[in-house]
Amino acid sequence: MSGYGDLPEDWQVWTEDPDGGDIVVFRPDVFDSHEYPAPCLPTIQVAQRPPSRRKRRGGSDPDGWWVSLALEPQVRVKDADASYDSRTAAVEGAVALAKRFDAGDVDYRAAYQIPRDDYLDRLDELTGREA
Repeated sequence: MSGYGDLPEDWQVWTEDPDGGDIVVFRPDVFDSHEYPAPCLPTIQVAQRPPSRRKRRGGSDPDGWWVSLALEPQVRVKDADASYDSRTAAVEGAVALAKRFDAGDVDYRAAYQIPRDDYLDRLDELTGREA
């Protein structure tokens, strides 16, 4: 069932639901509430609704799949948002996004209005991204 075989090792499938969506997380060993707050866990969501819409109405027909990246519950990296025609394509898009994030090719700093320098410096360190 899972199409996450090429997921980088720093990422883990947290939940997988082919009818509703998936959650993929970055380094849960680091964002464990001891070293860094658990709400800061970078999360990729694969869903049957745009990331700007909270929940799909019961009985409504989805018109695609979306992939989004959040650094915290209220901090979404909007430049990473993408839509897909199928769940398979969205899973492939999520894996590609995880690889870009791992390589330091996602500008997550731009998602913050008020930067959290210690947290973002640690993300830079974990991804090998130059600050």
